[in-house]
Amino acid sequence: MTILGAIEAGGTKFVCGIGTENGEVLERVSFPTTTPEETMAQVIAFFEGKGIEALGVGSFGPIDPIEGSPTYGYITTTPKPHWGQYDIIGKLKEHFDVPMTFDTDVNGAALGEATWGAAQGLESCLYITVGTGIGAGAVVGGKMVHGLSHPEMGHIIVRRHPEDTYEGFCPYHGDCLEGLAAGPAINKRWDQPAYELPADHKAWEIEAHYLAHALMNYVLILTPEKIVMGGGVMKQEHLFPMVRSKLQELLNGYVQHPALHSGIDEYVVQPGLGDNAGLCGSLALAKLALNK
Repeated sequence: MTILGAIEAGGTKFVCGIGTENGEVLERVSFPTTTPEETMAQVIAFFEGKGIEALGVGSFGPIDPIEGSPTYGYITTTPKPHWGQYDIIGKLKEHFDVPMTFDTDVNGAALGEATWGAAQGLESCLYITVGTGIGAGAVVGGKMVHGLSHPEMGHIIVRRHPEDTYEGFCPYHGDCLEGLAAGPAINKRWDQPAYELPADHKAWEIEAHYLAHALMNYVLILTPEKIVMGGGVMKQEHLFPMVRSKLQELLNGYVQHPALHSGIDEYVVQPGLGDNAGLCGSLALAKLALNK
């Protein structure tokens, strides 16, 4: 059995795991993201002696995932203290002489969902996480989307809700999608975390407004065969029908496909891999490294 290593490097916590080429997680551990020195020491200790044959790293960003670039393997302009311009892959290669693939956590999750999850068997999908931040990754033609770098779909500009006066919290763009709709925006707007707000609270209409505007943009640009929505905010299951309905309203019949009409409940969905979407995504990245 081929043993793969997976790291879901989040801004709040790191999740490390051991798994197989079939996406089966055999062992996992998590710990808070503190300084690179402390956090990476725990990562390295976890994998030592495990006999991994490849390693996949899905990381919070921005990152440099372009092989051949001088800063490939780096976390780059992140506002996360201590992690800016940190060479995470370089550090791992000091300890493990195995093939590695490095990408965003959301690109990895999109690949995981396309390989073993809700988008299995499809040529394209989009994965969006709505939590501490907002990020999205895409698989098109069976491959993760890259260009100059990786997509930053959490920072698009969306049309404001007419009753929303919150200025947004993104340190770079203020009222971009992340600045208006990530977990901290809900908390700051209403002085309560999302999970404490009742299902009939005005917050959810505003949240669905922003998320549906984002999905409309993604549909019009990428036309993915499936949209998978994860992250802590999306654990509020009542949000899904609101987002689906608003998305249909915004598209207004312009894109003619059954998936966007009668099939909308199966088009915008929860992760098929559940809470393992990110970790399984990193396993999928490790599998990719093994097969290069």
